[in-house]
Amino acid sequence: MYLFTSEIVSPGHPDKCADIIADTIVDRHIMADPAARVASEVFVAGKNVVIGGEIKSQLELSDAEYEQIVKEALAKIGYNGKGKFTHEQCLHPEDVKVEVLLNQQSPDISQGVDQESGEIGAGDQGIMFGYASSETADLMPSAITYARMLADKVYHYALNHPHKLGVDIKTQVTVDYGTKENFEECRPQKIHTIVVSAPCTESMSIEEVRKLIHGLIDDTGLPTSLYDPEETIIHINPTGRYVSHSPLHDSGLTGRKLIVDSFGGYAPIGGGAQSSKDYTKVDRSGLYAARWLAKHIVAAGLAKKCIVQISYAIGLAKPTSVSVDTMGTYMKVNDDVLSEFVMEHFPLTPMWITKQFDLDKPSEETFTYADVASRGQVGQSDYPWEQLDHLELFEKLKA
Repeated sequence: MYLFTSEIVSPGHPDKCADIIADTIVDRHIMADPAARVASEVFVAGKNVVIGGEIKSQLELSDAEYEQIVKEALAKIGYNGKGKFTHEQCLHPEDVKVEVLLNQQSPDISQGVDQESGEIGAGDQGIMFGYASSETADLMPSAITYARMLADKVYHYALNHPHKLGVDIKTQVTVDYGTKENFEECRPQKIHTIVVSAPCTESMSIEEVRKLIHGLIDDTGLPTSLYDPEETIIHINPTGRYVSHSPLHDSGLTGRKLIVDSFGGYAPIGGGAQSSKDYTKVDRSGLYAARWLAKHIVAAGLAKKCIVQISYAIGLAKPTSVSVDTMGTYMKVNDDVLSEFVMEHFPLTPMWITKQFDLDKPSEETFTYADVASRGQVGQSDYPWEQLDHLELFEKLKA
């Protein structure tokens, strides 16, 4: 055996609640003012939500309006008071108290970001990593893909059956690659273990809950070549009781689920979170660009898997470095050539990334940052940074 594990948390997890609230704030400001600069951290603990950080925007919101944003976001997540959980077991929207501690963005940062030339300087220094793998159709690694599928299945069941399940859900999938060589060559052999934890109402027995969730697992659509219901080890609510849940019983903070949000531990992650930040913050935009590049390299058949690293200095538009690492799986041209190709063809300035993916134009018709926070920062085929719109250019390298 050679095992690798990834986990996912649902939008109802306290850390995800914080991310979604923060990005709902980002959406509100950028939709009203595309030039808004936002870095609004959120802390959720018990019945309290604290919003802090800095915002520069033409849209001015009162504390009452921020409170309404918080309550609407929580209700959309599933904390809407419609379930069969008591006020002691689960967060209810009418119990939430919101404290707003927001400041204006520092002018020292502003002068480097919004430059007189019209260019956008990086909102901070930092490193970002994008990754792609040939293991799945969306060119994401296996374990996190299947963990997300399971989390989505159970979460949407919980939304539609609040009298049975709550929305604070975690899943975990262990994939057996058989050998280290298979792992390096992106050849998963089977799903070894599945873990699902989902809160249930007091009236449900553990046997009833496990039967229900086992049925959801079987109905998720996991690949039959990897998932054998008779062979896969399955743990459902392993402690035997999971009733009390939500931020009422576990604090949540923006930026604490970076591996969940990205590549499930298959690749390095950068030093900063994406949620809570506008598009000038390269922790967000740089990740999207790096993922887009890595996905093109794998989709073009240039490698079986790929890591792209990009780094920036605060106030400067051009990256300080760009590198490609195919981990020895390149087909036609090596990593040196791929790195030079990327640097030659793609400026990767914050302005270029913003225009490429319309990051200053979130909308219900395209994407919203709150939706991205709930579904994961990468790996969803409808995101602009997941589109293979430059594939022909990359395929020329094979000629």
